Amino acid sequence: MRRNLAARLGVWSAHHRKAAIFGWLVFVVLATVIGGATGTVTASDEEMGVGDSGRAAEILKDAGIDEPAGELVMVTARTADGWRDAAADLSKALTATGDVRGLKAPLPSEDGKHALLRFEIKGPSDEAADRVQPVLDAVAKAQADGAAGGISVHQFGDASSEKELSDLLADDLKKAEFTAVPLALGILLIAFGAVVAALLPVGLALTACVAAFGLLSLASHQLHLFETTYSVMFLMGLAVGVDYCLFYLRRERDERAAGRDAETALRIAAATSGRAVLVSGLTVMVAMAGMFLSGLLLFKGFAVATILVVCVAMLGSVTVLPALLAGLGDRIDAGRIPFLNRRAKKGAARKGAHASGGMAGTILRPVLARPKFFAIGAAVLLLALAAPALGMKTEQLGLEKQFGSDAPLSVSYEKITEEFPGGPAPARVVVKADGVDGIAAQPVRAALDSLTRKAGDGAELTVHKAAGVAEIAVPLPGNGTDAEAKKALHELRDDTVPAAFDGMDVQAYVGGDLASSEDFSDQLGKGIVPVFAFITAVTFLLMLFSFRSTVIAVTSIALNLLSVGAAYGVMTAVFQHGWGAELIGSEKVGAIENWMPLFVLVVLFGLSMDYHVFVVSRIRESRDRGMDNRSAIREGITRTAGAVTGAAVIMVAVFAVFGTLSMQDMQQMGVGLGVAVLLDATLVRMILLPSLMTLLGERNWHTPRYLRWLPKISHEEEAAAVPPQGSPYNAPVPSGR
Repeated sequence: MRRNLAARLGVWSAHHRKAAIFGWLVFVVLATVIGGATGTVTASDEEMGVGDSGRAAEILKDAGIDEPAGELVMVTARTADGWRDAAADLSKALTATGDVRGLKAPLPSEDGKHALLRFEIKGPSDEAADRVQPVLDAVAKAQADGAAGGISVHQFGDASSEKELSDLLADDLKKAEFTAVPLALGILLIAFGAVVAALLPVGLALTACVAAFGLLSLASHQLHLFETTYSVMFLMGLAVGVDYCLFYLRRERDERAAGRDAETALRIAAATSGRAVLVSGLTVMVAMAGMFLSGLLLFKGFAVATILVVCVAMLGSVTVLPALLAGLGDRIDAGRIPFLNRRAKKGAARKGAHASGGMAGTILRPVLARPKFFAIGAAVLLLALAAPALGMKTEQLGLEKQFGSDAPLSVSYEKITEEFPGGPAPARVVVKADGVDGIAAQPVRAALDSLTRKAGDGAELTVHKAAGVAEIAVPLPGNGTDAEAKKALHELRDDTVPAAFDGMDVQAYVGGDLASSEDFSDQLGKGIVPVFAFITAVTFLLMLFSFRSTVIAVTSIALNLLSVGAAYGVMTAVFQHGWGAELIGSEKVGAIENWMPLFVLVVLFGLSMDYHVFVVSRIRESRDRGMDNRSAIREGITRTAGAVTGAAVIMVAVFAVFGTLSMQDMQQMGVGLGVAVLLDATLVRMILLPSLMTLLGERNWHTPRYLRWLPKISHEEEAAAVPPQGSPYNAPVPSGR
């Protein structure tokens, strides 16, 4: 019988294990070295922009106009005008740093107890975060010197917040690495009870992540990346890499425990679990490609990162892992840990060790006995968890919400905007005039002056005559992000600006932080439909091709959607409404990060296929051996329960680490993905899937006449393990023993 691709790769690697292992190491080293030498290119604010705000930023960029990084420092005293000496000293200290320009005279508050210092950081705005440290030191010294006299100092601005964000991301990634890896290793030690067996999946997952990091650095020169992309890559790479190796390794060990020799066990694992890894990996990668349809650079970067790391992890699992297993042989159980290694004795499986399936069998018996009751119950529970998502609100969380209300930067932002309303980031009207006189034309200048007056106090007009561009900074009411600010922004965009330049040959767009956030959210709303259509269609086609069953393909999508809905509901309940947020060290922020729903949808559609393909493949394998539908379901679920449980625990643990990080979007991502995977591996795979497949009966495996041209891929393990006579694969696989 002709072997599938996974079987051929596994057998080749086992016969050429030195080439496979050293080839993998060379690939990892080369990818890391070359990627490190080329460096990573991060996306600029202009590249991240979409809509009118993106067009405004593009006009300024084309004209060579760099928006300086502005900073605000508020000096507060106990009495009116008590801030003057401290503000004067701080102004001198700021000037002395040599990194400040445009320092304005202190602006007093209405009650006279506060004064606001406004200035810019010298140099290009994209380098301001690297130059702001002397300014931060000067402000910190002023705070320390004035504390005894009741003087407090608060700073917020583009450079200081960007530096804080970058530092937090770096610290969070280190925390994730140093926490998630030991967690995964500890769980694998419990699952396998042997040091070598536990180290193998973690080692392969980490090397896959390292290689993917290097490849992503190369890719960043063509597609510039967002700062969180590497965190997302590590999250996906560790979870998926460990899972793929675990599925493969667990099957090989099960076959050895069933009395198979090393050669046969490895061939069965390659033909079955290896094939499931290939199908799952391909499904994940194609699903991730759907993010290219979002129209947003952020998601394009996420797509490249996840596709790279999943591809590398998948290839490692079906090439170098079989080589290592062939080389290690039974030494895979080296370093056994007392009381943890419960590997079944050889032949036990043939005598019925899997008949009951342990806890999985106990759970499955009533499910198969009353499938309608459990199917309805599980579906109702998932829908109940999803219910809060009906009121989900999304927005681009500002830095003050990202850091948490107790963070120094958030406190400074709140205090500054409370005493000096209007928000630290004004809207910016960017005007580019064509025609003979361009921006100097009398009607255009008159319109600019009129618009500046209408914008009220604090509006500033800057004309770049040589570039033919003008910009007006328009302070927004409220705190710059609330409903009042959004209303003012929409009035500015929809009414004020169009009316001011009506009939003129000009391009006029409104940009700024709030405008960028609103445009980003609008593009997300437009992009989610094609992305959703793409991933559902691709998932359907891949399942159809793999199992030749429309029922299996449709139920795959339905189960995925239930898991995604439940994740949305939990995220909304925890982070928007604050239910139980304190239990995970978070807080209520009133909304979900606007890119999170689309990201979670795509990632979960990919990740849930790990379990679905692995479990359904095993059920189909039993069905191909002649079992009836109910027996095949029982056999498939119980035999995969250990691997699925172990993989789910690892994945949930990795996601949980991200749920404890400092950034609000990382917390939301970790909780959303962790809850969804937990529900998917337990409620969906252990209860809903078997009950639904039992109710559907033989319809699960029916191939419509119009699809019978699809190639039939057998899952029968003996056929996979024993090659045809005369095949080059008949040679014994070195066991390494």
